[in-house]
Amino acid sequence: MREIITLQIGQCGNRVGQKFWEVISDEHGIGPDGLYYDDQPPQLQRISVYYREAFDGRYVPRAVLTDLEAGVLDSIQSETCGPLFNTNNFISGVAGAANNYSKGHYIGGPELLEHVVEIIRGEVEYSDSLQGFQLVHSLGGGSGSGFGSLVMSKIKEDFPDCVLNNYSIIPSRKVSDVVVEPYNTMLSLRHLLEYSDATYCIDNEALFNISYNILRESKPLYSDLNHLISISMSGITTCFRFPSELNSDLRKLAVNMVPFPRLHFFIPGFTPLTARAIDFRRTNLPIKELTKGIFDPNNMLVACDPRSGRYLTVAVIFRGMLSVKEVEEEMGDMQEKNKMYFVEWLTNNLKISICDIPSRGLSESATIVGNSTSIQEVFKRVLEQFVTMFRRKAFIHWYTGEGMEEDEFAAAKDAAAELIAEYEQHQDAYM
Repeated sequence: MREIITLQIGQCGNRVGQKFWEVISDEHGIGPDGLYYDDQPPQLQRISVYYREAFDGRYVPRAVLTDLEAGVLDSIQSETCGPLFNTNNFISGVAGAANNYSKGHYIGGPELLEHVVEIIRGEVEYSDSLQGFQLVHSLGGGSGSGFGSLVMSKIKEDFPDCVLNNYSIIPSRKVSDVVVEPYNTMLSLRHLLEYSDATYCIDNEALFNISYNILRESKPLYSDLNHLISISMSGITTCFRFPSELNSDLRKLAVNMVPFPRLHFFIPGFTPLTARAIDFRRTNLPIKELTKGIFDPNNMLVACDPRSGRYLTVAVIFRGMLSVKEVEEEMGDMQEKNKMYFVEWLTNNLKISICDIPSRGLSESATIVGNSTSIQEVFKRVLEQFVTMFRRKAFIHWYTGEGMEEDEFAAAKDAAAELIAEYEQHQDAYM
């Protein structure tokens, strides 16, 4: 199996990445010290995709952790999971990005870029047949957006044949009070359009709604939101990490999911959703209930309603000891009853995969990756906030003062508007 290198950028990217490694390490029987403690052969069958075996028998994540300030990385190293990572792969700056895209992209980022690329090349040398990278970052922060965009462009320049997947957290005013987040998001969206092969959009607004309305958490913390992201990432990467017949590598998934190059922004979802503090073991969950839940808008990690658009492509990953025949029948019935929500000119645009190994704490679960035209709702929401501020040139001086041209804001606005128009074009043609 071919290797995947994970790049974690910024405070949010590193916290989400940390939780992701905790979840999949538990699934593969890897302890916080990197040693394998279980006795299930499937756990190690594809372990080399995300881990490399060190000379002392430890399994070390193929991960590069970087931020423009040292606080978060120092904290991760001092926590229980710290010994799991290669300490040489922690790269931090001094000044930080101060929630400013231009500071991450033009000032602090270039100072660290060569060092980060050198560490990435070292990880590539440990790989026998690298298939690609997955980058975890927030679009609202200065490091995640500005430095993340810089790293993306460098990755595509140095490794043009590798697939680049992004797990991009989209900001929401319900969760954060950073007023310039719409600027950072729209500026980094341009680079996602150009360099990313597949972008899994994770919307803080949807995470907040799930925590507040479904899981009944009165005051959701970032750790609660990161839990929801990590279980979804675990589901998405199941076919890469465990024996499975479908979508076994990054390129195959991209080929099946992206009908047009620019429309590579996916809506992930997961069912059944559980709170972070609960080991919620549900047994014998009916496949009918799993199928219904996976297409429920309330279980999507993006604040949009797929019923307002149409699915171009869909991939669903089931986990647990499930009947293949029953899963295929239920999914076929579901698509037939809701065929108005799927474009008719793409045949076999619903892909199903089943992995016998369940998620930790759940006997059955399902993860969806949907390429739906309804995701334009999220881009419209952020673009509206962007335009409201940009019309008055509010806060622009903080960006131009760090070496950025004002024309970049106009270009970012135009790029987002063109993307929305492209989604509308494909949606209106079939509604």
